[in-house]
Amino acid sequence: MSVNLSKGQAVSLQKSGGGTLTAVRMGLGWKAAQRRGLFGSRTREVDLDASAVLFTGKEVVDVVWFRHLVSVDESVRHTGDNLVGGAGRGGDDESIMVDLQRVPAHIDQIVFTVNSFSGQTFAEVENAFCRLVDVSTSQELARYTLTGGGSATAQIMAKVTRQGDGWSMQAIGEPGHGRTIQDLAPAIVPHL
Repeated sequence: MSVNLSKGQAVSLQKSGGGTLTAVRMGLGWKAAQRRGLFGSRTREVDLDASAVLFTGKEVVDVVWFRHLVSVDESVRHTGDNLVGGAGRGGDDESIMVDLQRVPAHIDQIVFTVNSFSGQTFAEVENAFCRLVDVSTSQELARYTLTGGGSATAQIMAKVTRQGDGWSMQAIGEPGHGRTIQDLAPAIVPHL
């Protein structure tokens, strides 16, 4: 059963039958919003990019994004860049796989972000979401929906935090600005 997360809400990432998750996938989906123009409705392609930032405390250890698809320790993998979104089909347009068992012990948080590489604001994006899926069962565990549009070009979506032997997920939902993860990185630290 999936949990729809609100800004700031946290959820444990334990399996429903007990035990801990071994691998999760963060999926990002979106489509360009229809705009009315002089000659009717049209859309402009929107290139959103998913990123995962690995932290030890408040220090960045590694970043996985479309220009660096695999973490140094190989526990986090980006499946590749999607330049246009899914035209509203509802599936994941970009995915980041996290093998929680292989994440080194010194990594205590992984923050998932979205940036509009093409520079459009989220007012020009529809049906944008970030979700966490149990890789072994394909069950959606949690979903954060990007709402409200607005002038932001980036979003700090959610984070997973190590808690003892397991992990929990917290929706952050903080808008930001920047075309790449480097532009957004300073805004992440207050959410750790």
